Amino acid sequence: MIKQQIDYYASNDKMYVASDCIVFGFDQGELKLLIFKRRVEPDKGDWSLIGSFVELDEDDNTSAKRVLKQITGLDHVFLEQLKTYTRVDRDKGARCISIAQYALIRIDDYDKALVEKHGAYWCNLNEVPQLTLDHNQMVIDALEELRRKAKYQPIGFELLPEKFTIPQLQSLYEAIYQCEFDSGNFRKKVLSLKVLEKLEEKDKSNSRRGAFLYQFNADNYRKLVNSGYHFEI
Repeated sequence: MIKQQIDYYASNDKMYVASDCIVFGFDQGELKLLIFKRRVEPDKGDWSLIGSFVELDEDDNTSAKRVLKQITGLDHVFLEQLKTYTRVDRDKGARCISIAQYALIRIDDYDKALVEKHGAYWCNLNEVPQLTLDHNQMVIDALEELRRKAKYQPIGFELLPEKFTIPQLQSLYEAIYQCEFDSGNFRKKVLSLKVLEKLEEKDKSNSRRGAFLYQFNADNYRKLVNSGYHFEI
């Protein structure tokens, strides 16, 4: 029986499994994407998402975390599975399926020297070049999922500094949705949710008067969700 099982596995074709990461960052009012030049054939030298084959002792999530650590130096980032890409002809090099994950990074936190060492580059989301394989579709799908989720979960806070102003928060959501919000209505909405904690500190980088800094209050958010309220901006 065991020999039959071994023969069954041995007689079937093999395929590769890749883990590709769509890494978003937010900087100076712009949503950005981390890309680098592909180092292997086919399409060596083309722009690519960061990724790797899943190793034999890894699951897809572990593989994605390894890649992010290698490129950005960060251990604990928001990482979530997007979808699996299985088109037969998606990779000219070999039969390969890709499990895509999207990550959100505070752009001031990552190891800049490490990113440069790997030839990676933060690209404005409006200026993404033609990427290798089906990576452009992965970016489109990840952005759609980010927009869907940002309506109901405070996912955007993963892209902001720990302390931020209301205008910075508004700028982030405008970058995600590629549209402008009325400042008064936006402030009124987010403060009414009571998921922000106002600090005594001010950010005076843009004016002498300055703007109060806030922090995200995770406990209040959980209470809001448990009460049945829909978090939506």
